[in-house]
Amino acid sequence: MQAGKEAFRARRSAAWTRERIGNLNKQEIQQLRANAGNLGEQEVVTLCDEALRSLPKGAGKGGAVSAKNAKTRRLIARGKAFEARGVYLNDVRGSWGGVRSSDGMVVMSLWADAVKSRDGACNYLLWAPNVDGARPWSDTPSGQERLKHCQLALEGAGAEGLLVFGERLDGHLPEERARSVHGVDPETVLRFKVEKQGDEYWAVWGKKI
Repeated sequence: MQAGKEAFRARRSAAWTRERIGNLNKQEIQQLRANAGNLGEQEVVTLCDEALRSLPKGAGKGGAVSAKNAKTRRLIARGKAFEARGVYLNDVRGSWGGVRSSDGMVVMSLWADAVKSRDGACNYLLWAPNVDGARPWSDTPSGQERLKHCQLALEGAGAEGLLVFGERLDGHLPEERARSVHGVDPETVLRFKVEKQGDEYWAVWGKKI
């Protein structure tokens, strides 16, 4: 951690703007705040505190929201949901996406309560680098597979999204580990484009498309 301290200050601290932090969910803001605190980046800590205070009441309790929504939906296993879209996952337990052989379409699963909506447009952070240990999942085989799928979609292959409902586990991204996974809504299929913002890849749909 000490070796990366100066790199964080030189390249990363200034990059964490109020707007960028505002696009993170509660868990991601908390992780960023902890990392910034360990590195002595008080300005980033202050921005994180402001973002946390501005969250609506109940924000971050996405597991409870998802559980409620799951009761009104017919959910199926992730692997089955992908098969219904003509995609067979390389790793049924670890893969969060695949490529449909019939048309080259990239199909990814998205954690439902991590979708952000503003002014009629929706966005979702698909992949970001593992900076200062904040997103270790990005360096795993599953995370690297997601990165490749983002790059394919960005090149014009197109992308579809399936919503995964479940309960988060504190301290982990849902793609890495969740308290529980209720399943995928097979009747909701999102069509989105992938945008690269710095080193991050975002799914965007709604008014922006």
